[in-house]
Formats: sequence, C-alpha cells, structure tokens
Amino acid sequence: MPSHASSSAGAAGHAQGSERVIKKYPNRRLYDTQASAYVTLADVRALVMQRAPFVVRDARTGEDLTRSILLQIMLEEEAGGAPMFSEQLLANLIRFYGHAMQGLMGAYLERSIDAMMDVQARLAEQAQSLSPEHWRAFMQPGVMGGYFEQSQALLAHMQQQMHAQAGQVLGAFGLRPASSTMTPDKNDHDDLPD
Repeated sequence: MPSHASSSAGAAGHAQGSERVIKKYPNRRLYDTQASAYVTLADVRALVMQRAPFVVRDARTGEDLTRSILLQIMLEEEAGGAPMFSEQLLANLIRFYGHAMQGLMGAYLERSIDAMMDVQARLAEQAQSLSPEHWRAFMQPGVMGGYFEQSQALLAHMQQQMHAQAGQVLGAFGLRPASSTMTPDKNDHDDLPD
C-alpha cells in the first residue's frame, strides 16, 4: 500500500527533486515559488492537467499538503456543473475506510484509472485518423468491453491474492482453512461494504 507521500506524488505526476514547489500560507493563499506569484486552485488544477510536477507544502512546517489540495480541487469540480461521482458511489467509497479491503480498494481504483487513461490515450491517438463512420464503429459497446474485462480480471486477481494471504495467516497459527472457505462465493459479500 503506497504511503500518503508517494500517493500525492503520483497523483500530482512528479518525481522527488524536480517538482515545482507551491507554498500554502496560514491565510490559505498559495504561492508558486517558480512563478514568484500567488496562485489559485484553478492554477494548480491547470498544472495537474498539464502533468506538470509539483508539490504543495505548508509554508511554516514544510508538511506535504499535496493530497489535501488535490482533494479540494476534486471537491470544487464535483460541486460545479457535472459531478463524476454519484451519492451512492461516494457513500460506498466512505464505507471502505477502516475496512479490511481499504488498501485493496485503493490499489484497484488506481489501476482502474490507469487502465482508463490508457484507453483514453489510445482513443486520442486513433481519433486523428478516424472518419465519422469509423468513430461510430469504434464507439460500439465491444470496444469499452475490453476495459471492463480488464477491470474484472484485476478484481478477480486481487480476490485470489486476498484468499492466498488469508490462508498464509491462518497457516501461521497452525490452522488449515477448509477449501470452501477460501473460495470466493458470488453470493457471500457479508463482509464487504454495501
């Protein structure tokens, strides 16, 4: 499971040492040290969209606030116009906090977003050469089916890993789980968040 620091680094798209530093002051203002100017969340969002490496630090303590700022940007995006997350999805995500599956869910979401970004990049690459007729054929349900199959396979793989790890833990205590308890049952989701 990635640490908060590495998660924020990956989310902002930067590697340590080469990032632009934005300082957050107690008055909540953001100062871009590279541009020598105060910036807004919209400016930071533009950096994200450009994949520009950056880190947001508390001006007094030096604490990494990148995750917090990225979450603020997401909140503004969700509040304005066309939200990406339904109330049901948000409620389900909240239910994973503190649950044994929290780490796996984070990894699953990250890999799913990466896969979707790959699909998006391929679409953009192929869009340059597609006529309107080709676009219609390309956007048929079968094309996106590959993405969903990949997500399903990833989830199944994560389930297998969880079951193997549970078997190892039980084995360490001298317990041998019955094979039926280690095989996922499609109807057995009592321990998962609703």
